[in-house]
Amino acid sequence: MLTNYIKIAWKVLLRHPFYTFITLFGISLTLTVLMVLTSFLDHLFGSHYPETKRDRSLYIMQMRTQDSTRTGSSSGPMSFKFLTEYAKSLKTAERVTICTFVNSSNAYVGSQKIKLNTKYTDADFWEVAEFEFLEGKPYNEQNIANSDQVVVITDDFKKHYFGKTEASVIGKDVEIENLHYRVIGVVKGSPVTRPFTYADVYYPYTTPKSNYQRTGMRGGYVAILLAKKKSDLKAVQDEFQNNIRRIPLPGVEDGYKFAYVEVKSEPYVENFTGTLLNGNKGIKTIFFGVIAFILFMLMGLPAINLVNVNVSRIMERASEIGIRKAFGAPVRTLMWQFIIENIFITFIGGGIALILTLVIIQLINSSGMIAYADLTINVNVFLVSLLVCLVFGLLSGVLPALRMSKLKIAEALKS
Repeated sequence: MLTNYIKIAWKVLLRHPFYTFITLFGISLTLTVLMVLTSFLDHLFGSHYPETKRDRSLYIMQMRTQDSTRTGSSSGPMSFKFLTEYAKSLKTAERVTICTFVNSSNAYVGSQKIKLNTKYTDADFWEVAEFEFLEGKPYNEQNIANSDQVVVITDDFKKHYFGKTEASVIGKDVEIENLHYRVIGVVKGSPVTRPFTYADVYYPYTTPKSNYQRTGMRGGYVAILLAKKKSDLKAVQDEFQNNIRRIPLPGVEDGYKFAYVEVKSEPYVENFTGTLLNGNKGIKTIFFGVIAFILFMLMGLPAINLVNVNVSRIMERASEIGIRKAFGAPVRTLMWQFIIENIFITFIGGGIALILTLVIIQLINSSGMIAYADLTINVNVFLVSLLVCLVFGLLSGVLPALRMSKLKIAEALKS
């Protein structure tokens, strides 16, 4: 029966090329937008280079302190000393890396200024994040203990600073902010959309201007906790929270008296959306309202338009429906026929959309709009795309099917 429905749908497509073009154009355009959006969200939140272990990582981005009345609060990154004491000491984690968020610096080649994004890290950073070293190697604990003024740079910075040369730059000197550093490694860079690992230049935290000696709780550092396996994430979180409960309260930091301290270790998605989701109800309502509106615009409106197209397309088959009903075809059978036909057509549009999506994301990756962009159609994106095709087919097919299956025999045969 299913094969027959698909054959009928194919014949209908060939019989009405204009309706076919309009239908497939609307479906493929809508699904292309959705697939590109899904690919971008996967690029933002998925486990990709160099954060390939993101599925078993917890991120510590900020500390939040409140006064005794909980009316005033302060939040921001932490000091290296604080994270060393309360995060680096974790027993349940496989590794813990402490690094700064992105900082700004300048380098000069002749009179040309190169604006740089820089990051101070510990040696474990290169174990938690899996960078591809094109030349050299990362700095290690010995470099850090010796306060060696060495750096790891990206291939993009190498090109801008040393020119388009194939020769190795390991051991060469770079001058940044009037300080000289020896290049110890060259890596393929991290996309700007991954702020925990993105930078142009990576320094050991013991090099100048890192402020790692700060003794208070506040500073410019964040951390990534790597669990041994995904199932250990809860144990790592619990141990970290037990450490945070050991912070003596009340306390004073930079003249601010606080009675409560909150430091969360969260998976990347929760960390990314935490500021919005932990806000007041008004912010939450606006956030989810915007998401719902976008989804409605992307799927709801095209589905409504395609409902009208499908009704017009099916109206021409009223006599067919009348004859089938006269021979005893039940309403459920007719409904499923039209729904399956519409899903089949939607999947054809989805196939076209998949080809268009591959072209578009290739253009985005090669355009340089997002440095080191690696948008792709992987298994997760493909499965989501299949689900979207199915939902879209149902949304645009149920109403026309319901309407046409309820046509009276006499009315249908007159059409």
